[in-house]
Amino acid sequence: MSRIVYVNGSYLPEEEATVSIFDRGFIFGDGIYEVSAVIAGKLVDCEAHLARLERSCGEIRLSLPWSKEELVAIHEELIRRNALDEGSIYLQVSRGACDRDFPFPKDVKPTLVMFTQARNFVNAPAAKTGIKVVSTPDLRWARRDIKSVNLLAPVLAKQIAAEAGAQEAWMVEDGVVTEGASSTAWIVKGKTLISRPLSHKVLPGITRKAVLAFLAESDFSFEEREFTLDEALDAEEAFITSATSMVMPVTSIDGHSIHNGAPGPATLRLRELYIAHARQGGALG
Repeated sequence: MSRIVYVNGSYLPEEEATVSIFDRGFIFGDGIYEVSAVIAGKLVDCEAHLARLERSCGEIRLSLPWSKEELVAIHEELIRRNALDEGSIYLQVSRGACDRDFPFPKDVKPTLVMFTQARNFVNAPAAKTGIKVVSTPDLRWARRDIKSVNLLAPVLAKQIAAEAGAQEAWMVEDGVVTEGASSTAWIVKGKTLISRPLSHKVLPGITRKAVLAFLAESDFSFEEREFTLDEALDAEEAFITSATSMVMPVTSIDGHSIHNGAPGPATLRLRELYIAHARQGGALG
């Protein structure tokens, strides 16, 4: 049975879903996307994802004709129609379809596409073994805080990781780790979690925000600063966060074992807290 997807106001089988070849998301990468997790049939931190969507769209001067309430309703209808218990919902909005020209078109309605993906988040095998990470140069544009659909640089980084038998790439610029190809990068020293400050250089992670909300409960402190690749190799623990990995232990960086090649207690505790948060649908604004 095929998935039911959403395209510009219609719910239809994925085989029947089409978008114009003139869509600016296809031609220019002129669009924004978000991915929300679903646990036990409930959306996780959806309001926060939609707030970030609105911000990203504002940064590229793309006006959304849908309210947050309407977008949440579409998410929930896709969950219902696909009987999705655990997985994710991908949302992409582009500036719309018109004849190819660089300047913004006038009087063109944005294109909205959404679809579900069934995934195993809570009991993901990688959470028990940890994942491998490789480092790559950060080749992306200067506005990484905008969740653009133009993902060629992360695609190339992920391919480098895959060819090395790793599951994620940590991108390095000016000697410091910026972030993962599709995640926020963290290291742990003692009871201190370390991740770089938010800026135009990194995406403001929604799962990052959730982890920081657990600091008092988890008994960890947070040091917001840059860290080098060498510092990461010397860390007691390392992990990544994202909507689809939640809190995922990193047990190898460039072939160097972290925490003796096994998930560390800080990471496992944070993952436990995040899963409890996710089961309740999240509470981030």
